[in-house]
Amino acid sequence: MSRQSRLSMRSVTQTFADGGAVITVLDQLSLEVSEGELVAVMGPSGSGKSTFLSIAGALLAPTSGEVRIDGESFAGKSPLELAELRLNKIGFIFQSANLIPYLYVREQLMLVAKLAGMEKRKAERRASTLLEQLGLSHRADYYPEKLSGGERQRVAIARAWMNDPAVLFADEPTASLDAARGKDVVRMIAERTKAERKSAVMVTHDDRVLSFCDRVLYMKDGRLVAQ
Repeated sequence: MSRQSRLSMRSVTQTFADGGAVITVLDQLSLEVSEGELVAVMGPSGSGKSTFLSIAGALLAPTSGEVRIDGESFAGKSPLELAELRLNKIGFIFQSANLIPYLYVREQLMLVAKLAGMEKRKAERRASTLLEQLGLSHRADYYPEKLSGGERQRVAIARAWMNDPAVLFADEPTASLDAARGKDVVRMIAERTKAERKSAVMVTHDDRVLSFCDRVLYMKDGRLVAQ
């Protein structure tokens, strides 16, 4: 049985005006990411990775081309509709955990559920399950300042999965972690992606974690290529 494509990008081009010149950052970029698949994207600074992630995550509209998540196109959607799509279909993990300092760990997850309109009892069950699976049950009633760097990133992973997204985007999730904690974080992302039959795309410079990825692609001349 063929796997469903959770993320589809077809002929995506992004250009910017620079004085009298036009700079092409992405050039007819295409990508399909299937359910259960974690794809790593690598490339030097300035190669277009951030622009790629912004377009794939419905934060930036491309100059041309089409992006779909779970078969739903971004085209023609209002800013409010795109915000709802991000809330319901997309999870984000960043270099820094970006946790809210005055909320307990459990409250970080429950806030996402509340914004997504999830029924409270269902949200409580999902939060408890995610915290247990990520080894954080004993930290549920701790503030972020009481957590280690690795624990904060694990909370960020749980928060990203809380709204049951179709696609997870991770932007340099191991940048602030040592090798062992970095591997733990990416292993957890890979395991959750497969267990929940989601798709995940990780932009990274960390070649120590590539063994956890199903594919590794490189940004070259505005396109993603295998190497």
